[in-house]
Formats: sequence, C-alpha cells, structure tokens
Amino acid sequence: MRNDPFGRGRQDPRGAQRRGLFGNVRWWVLLAFAGYAAFYWFSNRVVDPYTGEKVLIDGSIGIEEEKALGLQAYQEILSQERPVDPNSQVARQVREIARRLIDKVGVVEAAIAAEHGQQPNGAWKTFDWDVNVIQSDQANAFCLPGGKMAVYTGLLPVAQNADAVAVVMGHEIAHALLRHGAQRMSQQKLTQIGQMAGAMSGMDPQQQQMVMAAMGYGYLLPYARSHETQADEVGLMLAAAACFNPQEAVPLWQRMGEASGGQAPPEFSSTHPNPGTRIQNLTALMPKAMEYRQKFCESAQ
Repeated sequence: MRNDPFGRGRQDPRGAQRRGLFGNVRWWVLLAFAGYAAFYWFSNRVVDPYTGEKVLIDGSIGIEEEKALGLQAYQEILSQERPVDPNSQVARQVREIARRLIDKVGVVEAAIAAEHGQQPNGAWKTFDWDVNVIQSDQANAFCLPGGKMAVYTGLLPVAQNADAVAVVMGHEIAHALLRHGAQRMSQQKLTQIGQMAGAMSGMDPQQQQMVMAAMGYGYLLPYARSHETQADEVGLMLAAAACFNPQEAVPLWQRMGEASGGQAPPEFSSTHPNPGTRIQNLTALMPKAMEYRQKFCESAQ
C-alpha cells in the first residue's frame, strides 16, 4: 500500500511519542537500576569517625574480610617483589618509624573523632601490623587493610629524612584506618550497577563508555582525591603525635613534584591532588599538626 503523502490515517505522533516514552524498555530498565543504586547507596551509609561524614561502606564488608583481602594482596606482592634483609639498617629504621606511628593511632583516632562529635571505632586494634622494605626505584609506600605495610627503597632518597618518611607512612596508615579500601570496593559495586544498567538497557558500547566517563570525572575521581586529602590530614596528625616534624611534609611534596618531572596528569583527571594543591592543604593543616605534636609528643611537652 502506498504511503499517504498527506499523512491521513496515521496515528497522532504526540500519542505515539507518549507511548514510546513510557513503553520504552530502556527507560524502565534504567529507572529500575537507578532505584536499586539509590537503595544500595542509602542503606549502606555509615558515619566515619575520622571525618564526621557519612560514607558508603557495603554492610557485607566487615573488618575481617578487609584484613583477609589485605593479607592476600600483601603475600602476592611479597612473592613478586624483593624485600630487603629484615635485619638491615634501613629495614630496622623503617620498622621503628612504623612502631612510633602505630603507638599513636589510639590517641589520634580519639582526638579526631571527638572533633567531629563521634566515638572512635577502634577497628585498628584487630590489625595484624607488619612492615617490609622492598627493593625498588619507586618512590612509594603502602598500607593495606589490616595493617600490612611496605616502603619502597626509591622513596628514601626523595624523603631524605625520617620525618618525611613518617609523613608518607602516616598517610598510608591513614588509608587503612579510614577504611578507604572498603569504600572503594563499595564504590566499585555502584559502578558495576551502572555498567549492568547500560548493558541491559540496550545502550551501545560507545554510549556506555560516555556514561562511565562522565561518572568517573564527576564522581569517582573527585571521591578518590578526597580520600587522599583525608589521608594527608590523619597521617600528618599521626606523624606529629609520634614526635616527627610535620613541617617536613611541605618540602617532601615539593621534592615529590620535582621527582615526577612534571609528568603528573591534570588534577581533574587524576586520583590524587596535584602537588601544589596538596602543599596548600598541608600548609593550612600545619598549626593543627603542631598542636597535636605539643599535646601528644612527650618530648615536645
């Protein structure tokens, strides 16, 4: 049958559009997943005693599970990397820095929680602390959930002194105390919900990629940078309370910026603040850090 050039006998296009909007399976799928994502978000929010803010931590991720995952990752790293002799001078010095920081976790946690009107959760008391020094050119360190730590030898020439090493190690310990690992796992689940929604709604791969990129720049990367800023603050207070000089944090990050050769990506596309932003934040925190040093470092009293 020929098409009527005047459109006679056709359905009202506005009616078709309305039925298309509410009858389109894609929209119903997206709405269903959005509802589930919202339910997941609001039902897994807990108050972080270190910040006083509500954060996303999946209720099924307990401290023991975090510790088990941290231990597994630690064992895998040590099987692939080369730890230095634990009796070497550098290993003993790093362990001593770690010991001093860990000894102050309790008082620092209580003080920061009180600032936010919260009670400390004391999760760190179940940690199985351990630290190794790994032979590597990387200027890096880490502390996994459960307290498993490592310092790479490449950090030491950049740090130049024990105070700067303590600032870095305090920062890494803070990630574990703040349960950033559990927060990232919960965040990944939200991302997976978004990916499933895109796939099941019939989005093509390019559309899915655009949506995930928008989510990354708008939510995931800023969230990761906030974790770094939180760890900077808690770590600086730890270093100060353990009688290290927190003022070494600023020249440390100046040297870290120089060591990177200016190759860091723009801040908006990075999981870390750029060195300039970091130095600005640490400088603003310095009066508070010096108060913590005066209050909790016995030799400074």
